[in-house]
Amino acid sequence: MSTIYIKGATLGNQTKDILIEGSRIAAIADKLENLPDNYRTIDGTGKAVFPGFVNMHTHSAMTLTRGYKEDTSLQEWLQEIWKIEARMDEEAIYWGTKLACLEMIKTGTTSFYDQYWMIDSAVKAVEEMGIRSWHACVALNLKDESRSQGIKEEIMAAYERSLKWNERCKMSVGVHAPYTVSDELIKWCSDFAREKGLTVHIHMSETEQENIDSQNLNGCSPFEHLEKLGVLGPEVIAAHCVWLSENDINIMAKYGVTAVHNINSNLKLASGSRFLYNELRDKGVRVCLGTDGCGSSNNLDMREAMKTAALLQKGWRRDPAAFKLQELMQVATANGAQALNVDAGEIAVGKLADIILVDTDNYAFVPQLDLVSNFVYSANSSCVDTVICNGEIVMENRVVPGEREILENARRICNKLYNN
Repeated sequence: MSTIYIKGATLGNQTKDILIEGSRIAAIADKLENLPDNYRTIDGTGKAVFPGFVNMHTHSAMTLTRGYKEDTSLQEWLQEIWKIEARMDEEAIYWGTKLACLEMIKTGTTSFYDQYWMIDSAVKAVEEMGIRSWHACVALNLKDESRSQGIKEEIMAAYERSLKWNERCKMSVGVHAPYTVSDELIKWCSDFAREKGLTVHIHMSETEQENIDSQNLNGCSPFEHLEKLGVLGPEVIAAHCVWLSENDINIMAKYGVTAVHNINSNLKLASGSRFLYNELRDKGVRVCLGTDGCGSSNNLDMREAMKTAALLQKGWRRDPAAFKLQELMQVATANGAQALNVDAGEIAVGKLADIILVDTDNYAFVPQLDLVSNFVYSANSSCVDTVICNGEIVMENRVVPGEREILENARRICNKLYNN
């Protein structure tokens, strides 16, 4: 069992020592004494401690599609992206996911919730990189029932394989979206997830057209349709949720559905900009933050997503108090941990040691009147100095082991994808 002693770091507005034993935070004090033998010391001078970010919606290996087919709508973009994805093999998924993990570590993320293909290759990459992940095995049959049996068999087989994964990696069921998955397959996925105690990751109400099409096809909104199917519950984690009616929000609150805000992707694809954070929060809906994949958001930087989300809420509501800093931090950390039922997301004794240390010895933290404000609004993510996940150091002094190998192999894979 490893032991880490963080000496004299800033926590909130105080200087604290933090002791990590094994995977958890063992002690927090003004000055720790009687330390155990054989501990590793991290000098916290000039550094602030925050919980690691929980990125609640990613398509990790889409790092390999960064910058592809810019300035197109969601549906146009999907048609082009799917052509590139058809060329990806297990090696591409492995190195694309490693590249994603590298980027997330460098920007302070310690946990992410993924929906993508070939999940075993992604899990291998995450296990080696040392952070936490949830992998949604994708159901997408384009409403063609002839494809459903093969999808069901793969989900069941993936579940059996997942029982042997590292404890930091968990399986989920990924229903792509109501407009790409048949009702029968959606219901089967829901039943399977409930039987096995898994979460369900689904894209919901991302575009206005999606809602219009649902009204034309089903006579109701996507959320109203899923309610009729009987598939909503606290296990459902719904990405996007941009175009919601008051009734949709009531339905989400009734069944305990979690919403994931992906502001940069939604803005870039012009899917929508008025995310109803206040309305969701006030009805008791848990809201989390995600980046989406690099194909649509171009990066996996949660701090950047926090800033954009807050500024846009303030702007369109004409309310400078919208999305206050402490709520913003909770949405990016603790809320995701709660949704995934992992004992992390805050710096407290007994919690899992998923911690980032931010270098405050730079212009962005002068004056240091509000640490969260400095970090979110003034700094950029290059100030993330050290990252600890599950009590293990995965980056120290901005150094991630194997970074050069990851970059070289990711470039090699991209050359194969785009030049052949």
